[in-house]
Amino acid sequence: MNNKVAIIGLGYVGLPLAILCHQKGFDVTGIDIDQAKINSLSQGISYLADLSDGDVQEVVQSPKFKYATDFGKVNDVDTMIICVPTPLSAQSEPNLNYLHHAIERLMPHLKQNQLIVVESSTYPGTTEEVIKPKLEGNGWKVGHDLFLGYSPERIDPGNQLFSLENIPKVISGVTESCLDALTNVYQHIFRELVPVKSTRVAEMTKIVENTQRFINISFMNELSRISEKLDVDIWEVVTAASTKPYGFTPYFPGPGIGGHCIPVDPLYLKWKAEQLGVKTEFIDLAKKINDKQPDYIVERVSQVVKHDKAKLLTIGLTYKKDINDIRESASIPVFQRLVRSGYQVDYHDPFIENLEFNGHTHSNKPLSAPMLSDYDGVIILTDHSQVNYELIKKHAKLIFDTRNRFQEDSNTIYKL
Repeated sequence: MNNKVAIIGLGYVGLPLAILCHQKGFDVTGIDIDQAKINSLSQGISYLADLSDGDVQEVVQSPKFKYATDFGKVNDVDTMIICVPTPLSAQSEPNLNYLHHAIERLMPHLKQNQLIVVESSTYPGTTEEVIKPKLEGNGWKVGHDLFLGYSPERIDPGNQLFSLENIPKVISGVTESCLDALTNVYQHIFRELVPVKSTRVAEMTKIVENTQRFINISFMNELSRISEKLDVDIWEVVTAASTKPYGFTPYFPGPGIGGHCIPVDPLYLKWKAEQLGVKTEFIDLAKKINDKQPDYIVERVSQVVKHDKAKLLTIGLTYKKDINDIRESASIPVFQRLVRSGYQVDYHDPFIENLEFNGHTHSNKPLSAPMLSDYDGVIILTDHSQVNYELIKKHAKLIFDTRNRFQEDSNTIYKL
């Protein structure tokens, strides 16, 4: 087993993977250009909701775990796993700057027979069309001098049911020898490997997984608007439909779609398809529907709260429950639109201490009976388990519910 691994990017994907590799007996070097992350690790402080300070302290105290901003620390590793962000540009097109930067910073330190694995989500063709030419332009022959593979990350922050090592791992290589090299390493990390015949297939697999969710959640958001006009509880409809033992998969409405993957990956595919002259009508329509959801939430609030100087409290800023991630969170535009509408808006989210908006710092407001009674309405955007919903139910004057937390019929509860 090649037992020295470098993880490039110590974020939501990279740090858990680095810790897992360490647990599996690898010597691990973590690299991240964000000095704040390196400082947190040095202090034994976790910056991810899924990892405790104790988890971080245990690994950083090990002589087999190193971390730095200096790419030169990868000189003696056997395998480099790239887990850097792949966001959208301002034009909603792929932004591979972090990936380009990682490869360029790694190239001076490459040596014969090293394995490079990309885990960052991206469009089909990236590994073969972007990364491979960069490496070979530097004099290496992929599949002979160096080995290159792609394995899409499948980490689900906040999910306690599936540990990282137990999630089946799709793997691929640019050549057969590349796939063999990747298999030889990953078989010691993950319990089940799913090899596919090309990096394009592996890249497309990740895109399809998230595009399916993107389209179906957007569809449920549209159905929620229709159901409201029909005076039908869409959540009860989904619950009833879920009793069918075949042919139905439940998806649920909400304030929108958030996170790095689900709202982003479909647009990577859309961009690539358009380069080939192919239209993406399902993706286009789903995006259009989903983009309207924050406006729909604000409109429903304004129908009930008539005066525009009302005091409102939003519950949850993160894109999903029990994490500290606000990337692409639909709760943020809801909060911003409410502020722009003239409401006095605060938020409660135990995972987010501060939020900067319009030159003002908003801070997390601790829940209490007196403070809840002071608001004209409370809007449930993210369903955190650490939030006291019984307190909200007892003391809030009005509750706008996007998460099906409150199911009893009441004149004070409005399903959104």
